[in-house]
This record gives sequence, structure tokens and C-alpha cells, in this order.
Amino acid sequence: MDVPAPHPSRLAADHPQYAQIIAAHETAVNAGELLYRDPATGLSVLSVLAHLSRGQCCDQGCRHCPYLEP
Repeated sequence: MDVPAPHPSRLAADHPQYAQIIAAHETAVNAGELLYRDPATGLSVLSVLAHLSRGQCCDQGCRHCPYLEP
């Protein structure tokens, strides 16, 4: 799956751990996982797969929401 980058309002490209976060997300998506552990905080984060399975935006500010306008 081509993994979309998070919307800049949800994860800025200049975030100090952007590369690590993106790598963790891509690893999870490639493994078919709905969650991954955020390397910056240790918290669980929904992957884009979780959002796609929901089918719409929940308006909770999720990092990997694919329903935001670019």
C-alpha cells in the first residue's frame, strides 16, 4: 500500500522525530496493523488502515486521517 503522509496540521514535517514516526507508521501499515507505538511519546496511534476501515473522519484530530483535504 502506498502510505500517505500525515496532513501537515497533524504532523509537521519539521517535527524532530518525523522520520521515526513515519517509519513506525509505514512498518505498521505494511504489517496490516491498525495501531503502532509512537516513538516520540510511547502512546498507541491509529494507522491509516484503522481510519480507512472506519470509512469517515471522526473529527478527533487523528494524525493519519486520510479524509483531510491536502
